[in-house]
Amino acid sequence: MLNKLYKILSIDGGGIRGIIPALILVEIEKRTGKAINELFDLVAGTSTGGIIAVGLNIPNRQTRKAVYSAEDLVKLFKNKGHKIFSQGIWQSTMTGLGILDEKYSYQGLKEVLQEYCGETELKAALTDILLTSYDLNRKKPFFFKSRLAKKWVKKNFKMKYAVRATTAAPTYFEPFKLLNMVDNKTAYSLVDGGIIANNPAMCAFTEALKLNQSDILMVSLGTGTEEITYQDAVNWGLMQWISPLLTLMINGNNETVDYQLREIFSAKQGSNYYRFQVKLPVENTAFDNTTPENIIALEKKAEDLTSLENNKIDEICEKLMVNV
Repeated sequence: MLNKLYKILSIDGGGIRGIIPALILVEIEKRTGKAINELFDLVAGTSTGGIIAVGLNIPNRQTRKAVYSAEDLVKLFKNKGHKIFSQGIWQSTMTGLGILDEKYSYQGLKEVLQEYCGETELKAALTDILLTSYDLNRKKPFFFKSRLAKKWVKKNFKMKYAVRATTAAPTYFEPFKLLNMVDNKTAYSLVDGGIIANNPAMCAFTEALKLNQSDILMVSLGTGTEEITYQDAVNWGLMQWISPLLTLMINGNNETVDYQLREIFSAKQGSNYYRFQVKLPVENTAFDNTTPENIIALEKKAEDLTSLENNKIDEICEKLMVNV
């Protein structure tokens, strides 16, 4: 008897570029006629990927169906992105354009999360979700797992707080102080999961192994990558390296995880690994560029990627529909 296929969706961090994986998920929902939470056993997300992971697993209290579709998450990025990354003249002046303090107030993000997540708790997630973060106080990774939230109160948090933690990107938003729901005193000082796992696919794979899953389908969605040439960097000094250094570290993390999983899955009979990633021109790589022009450019990149990987998406959808 064949083992049941354990299906994992992993979504990278990348700010407004999250619209790219969201559009790929729109295509998967269209082709299968099913909601993402009905197709996958585990959804992992970092930062903007965490917004998507949570957003697609918020239940309607009456129907127990997902409140939001992938199309709704695309609309979130298009219609609410400017609110999340909003910076008035006062904020810009007081932070020195992000040099003296975080670039953005968390107020806009807080309001968007309240609107979409409300008071829903992690334990209510429709399918298992895993979000990444990093605890500054304890100097170690911090993972939000709905599987554990269902078992122990101390592992349960409101979804809006989990997303606030995984999106607390250094230089963009201030760290998030999370209080334990048991005593309302134990505090965690959390920042964006991109610090340790911008591509959370390996974290998700580890979770599957923890659950003794052997036959695994992994769909890993990137948010775009940029190329820095030798000619660009050969004469850079400290000032020139500061800006692209974070991007290089994130890209390095993303591609290292991709390499590791390709090697692992190539040796795993009965398992499949798919990675979707697209190269972006430098003018479309900013995490916080919410201009209409940039949104359109990102949508076009997602459209091109979907067209290029059309057969692969069909193949994935066929496998996702097994035992659904």
